[in-house]
Amino acid sequence: MTTRTISIDGQRLWQSLMDLAKIGATPKGGNCRLALTALDGQGRDLVVGWMKEAGLSVRVDQVGNIFARRAGRNDALPPVMTGSHIDTQPTGGKFDGCYGVLAGLEVMRTLNDAGVQTEAPLELAIWTNEEGSRFVPVMMGSGVFARKFSLETALNARDADGKAVRDELRAIGYAGADPVGGRPVDAYFEAHIEQGPILEHENKVIGVVTGSLGLRWYDVVVTGMEMHAGPTPMGIRKDALLAASYLVQAVIDIANANQPHGRGTVGEIHAHPGSRNVIPGQVRLTVDLRHEDEATLTRMHESWRQAAQDVARRHGVTVEVKDVQYFPPTPFDPDLVGKIRDGAAARDLPRMDIVTGAGHDAVYMAAVAPTAMIFVPCKDGISHNEIEDARPDHLEAGCNVLLDAMLARAGAARP
Repeated sequence: MTTRTISIDGQRLWQSLMDLAKIGATPKGGNCRLALTALDGQGRDLVVGWMKEAGLSVRVDQVGNIFARRAGRNDALPPVMTGSHIDTQPTGGKFDGCYGVLAGLEVMRTLNDAGVQTEAPLELAIWTNEEGSRFVPVMMGSGVFARKFSLETALNARDADGKAVRDELRAIGYAGADPVGGRPVDAYFEAHIEQGPILEHENKVIGVVTGSLGLRWYDVVVTGMEMHAGPTPMGIRKDALLAASYLVQAVIDIANANQPHGRGTVGEIHAHPGSRNVIPGQVRLTVDLRHEDEATLTRMHESWRQAAQDVARRHGVTVEVKDVQYFPPTPFDPDLVGKIRDGAAARDLPRMDIVTGAGHDAVYMAAVAPTAMIFVPCKDGISHNEIEDARPDHLEAGCNVLLDAMLARAGAARP
């Protein structure tokens, strides 16, 4: 058998996904398996057991990242890595993150079945606390691995109940001894459901991810004056909510002016004091701006800052804008992107180039090693939701492309 004819076992991949989904299953068919809870520990135990059954050597680092290694003929070479996460949102689905981990495992199992040894070693990673729904910072394990923040920052992070990451790692048995990062990685691939509607809308099976959108987050406080809604004439009000409505429109206008990749969202808005007959004196809101081009994202940032000043002046209020987080746009490695594109073409799979608007561990890993991602469709573009769904044949197709791309990078050892 040549490596060109190898295909993964789609039924085995699907069954693994369904078996993992039983841990933390929710009434609507999704998952609640928050990072470093007992349920996360059970999920880790299950997948680590499968890794060992596949003959992989397993190591755990100090932030709880799990690495399963399949030896190469030249085992001194840096590994070709794949992976994702198995922690979920409180009302998460069965596929977000889990697909990338179990697709990587299925690649290893398939190579075992076919008796194929790669020239370079392969590694499968399970990253700690990707979702950030229990602990901040988000994408914690890959962030420490990539030196985006310190190990101590991660270990000292606490949840809403005051429980620290370092203690919860010990509680579930995943406080590893290995140092985090600091070792060479030849390449990193990540398979994932799209978490958006584009592939389904375009009737494509494979999204060849060329990079990630940059992101800027802001916290905004608009301060006016609470006054009685009845006696106060319209012309002399300092209505914080009215001013905030113009800020919301400015965010949308900025995004629309920078298509096709401009994004603008006001995700939270809170008016004070929240009484029907009191003019709101203060409004707090969040703003999220995104674009794939750094220069364009900078212009969007500048436009937003100017809009905030203009609204404050016109409405006689103060607008305080605080920069909360910045992720620069991340282009993925052209060679790895090409290997994904080639794999999809060789299998005659409908495909398209796409950028990711969501954060993934791959975004941090791109600072460590050449990186690329593979997307497959999810039903109606829905994710971070218990009803998240994906077709078994699409998941199989994406895993086959992952197999082809990893083999192309790692090389099949000659007998």
